[in-house]
Amino acid sequence: MTLQGWVSFKKHAAGFVYLASRRLAVPNNYKHVCLFSQSAANMAEEAKKLAAYAAVDNHIQARQLILQHGLTLSDLDRHPELDVAIDGADEVDKDLTLIKGGGGCLTQEKIVAGCAKHFVVIADYRKDSKALGQQWKKGVPVEVIPMAHVPVSRTIAKRFGGEANLRMAVSKAGPVVTDNSNFILDWKFEHAQNWKEVNTAIKMIPGVVETGLFVGMAERAYFGMEDGSVQVRDPAVN
Repeated sequence: MTLQGWVSFKKHAAGFVYLASRRLAVPNNYKHVCLFSQSAANMAEEAKKLAAYAAVDNHIQARQLILQHGLTLSDLDRHPELDVAIDGADEVDKDLTLIKGGGGCLTQEKIVAGCAKHFVVIADYRKDSKALGQQWKKGVPVEVIPMAHVPVSRTIAKRFGGEANLRMAVSKAGPVVTDNSNFILDWKFEHAQNWKEVNTAIKMIPGVVETGLFVGMAERAYFGMEDGSVQVRDPAVN
């Protein structure tokens, strides 16, 4: 069984859960997936799936529910409060601060995460970092109003260093356009930052819609490892 896009299914009479992964397969023998005969790319993909299975199984007993109930497509207009949101990330640091938006859907993904009582991250071992930027080299995505992309880019570089470049489309001419009809800047920062303060400051720049920094939102991360195991990380206790 495969879940495509954002889907929800009934947990209780008034409870729903969103699985925000772009593709999440739940085979009957999901606890016994073997990674050792796969190529490097396939190994990473299978590792991420293992993390997804563990996250779903631990938080909502989804396998049994999926088998017992038909999946119901839904949206936040009808169900603005979610029990659990499960999504991937481009990078996860030791404090569970995330970089998301490599696929261009950062604003909608952050809205979904913000509507959930519990937000859980799934990733493969390549996304695990002690500090942001260690693994993910493409920068922090920032969604901007099209007319503001030049001044926003200059302001970010001036205030926080590095450079913020307009993301260009690969298969067609021109910049990438989000589902919200906006542009994306990829901010390649030069050094570690106070991500909570930077996130707030960037969002205050006129023309910025949202950032791909998810700070203090994830309560747990599951990492699928090369050897077929799954590692779990919770936020550090201060």
